[in-house]
Formats: sequence, structure tokens, C-alpha cells
Amino acid sequence: MNLNHSPTLDDREGFAAFLLRLRGKGVVPKALIAAFEATPRRGFLSAHFHPIAWSDRMLPIECGEAIEGADLQAAVIAALAIEPGNRVLEIGTGSGYTAAVMSRLAARVVTVDRYKTLAEQAKQRFEALGIGNVIMRQADGSNGLANEAPFDRIVAWAAFDSLPRFLLDQLSSGGIVIAPIGPEEGEQVLAKLTKVGSRFEREDIGLVRLQPILRSVAAVI
Repeated sequence: MNLNHSPTLDDREGFAAFLLRLRGKGVVPKALIAAFEATPRRGFLSAHFHPIAWSDRMLPIECGEAIEGADLQAAVIAALAIEPGNRVLEIGTGSGYTAAVMSRLAARVVTVDRYKTLAEQAKQRFEALGIGNVIMRQADGSNGLANEAPFDRIVAWAAFDSLPRFLLDQLSSGGIVIAPIGPEEGEQVLAKLTKVGSRFEREDIGLVRLQPILRSVAAVI
């Protein structure tokens, strides 16, 4: 799998439009923009969606899953405020795109997906891009990864029906969790939880519609 290709006109125009939208929303950390630019987004999508790779739409991927819109991904990663020495846990690898972006900001990213197909494809993409600081796990991430904690940052791309307090136990002091919280159907609140001693501070940073967290590992796919 070769993902190192020259940007097409669609890539360049799509990325420029993406930057304009981010600037309009005030999301412009230079390191984050550089990480997005260095990660070939269309290589994480089927060819049918290459012309709209940088849109803010959710786009389907294998196993009935979807890749979040570029704007939401950027807003969430910006809110994580990843620092160079951080260990990051990502629940819901999907295509692997956000793990690849975060790998350029963090010391290590551990990313978990329940689907074997998605885990294998993402691993191949990381290898093709020469990304060596992402650890791919096919596992049930619905309870985090307590045996590999603590993490400095945790992000979940699937919704919990209630506040996932157990993830705070897997954070280092001053660490951050971002996760959608809410019902399976309808909108969920995207919550940012910052660990302060034995308590946490909560900031709600938006509304989303993401799939509910699924438990266990997929038996076949």
C-alpha cells in the first residue's frame, strides 16, 4: 500500500477550503495544520470519495463505519491539546486517519478498534506512511485500556450513554478525555473532561451525532 503520492488538484483545493473553514471557526494551531497537511487524507478513503475527502461530511468506510468530517476531527484534536511527550489512547480507529494525524503531535498513540478488517487496514496504512509510534490493537475499547494506562489524552469516536468516569481513572494528572455522551439516537454532547487531582472539570464543546459505543470484539469482520 503506497500512500505517498503527490497532491491532486482536488486535494489542494479541498485542503485550502478546509483551512478557510477552520480559520472561520478559530481552529488554527500551526502544528495541527501541519499534521493534517502531512497526512494524505484520500489514502484513508475509497477512490469514490477522493474528490470530497476534505469535506465536513461523514463518509462511509468498511464494516458499516464512517470517517468523521475533517472539521470535526480538527476541532477534537485541537481541543485535546496534545503535547510532544504525550501518550494518547484513541477508542475507535476507523480508517486510521486521526491516529496518523495525532502520531505527528504525540510521543505515542495507542488506537483500538473492534473490527479486524479496520485494524488490519489501518496498520497497513501506518506502515506505508512510515509511522512507527502508533500501536494498533484489535480489542474491545468500550472500557478503555486499563492495562496500558495511564494515558495523557484519551479520545473516543463513539458515544457513551453516560459519563465514562472509568476513563478518568486511566488518565495521568492533568490529562484530558474527549468523548460524546448521549442517547443512541439523536444528538450527543461532545464533552471535554480534564483531570484535576481526584476530580475533573467538564467543558461541553459541541453537539455531534456519532454511533454508540459497541462492546466486545467483532467475531468475523
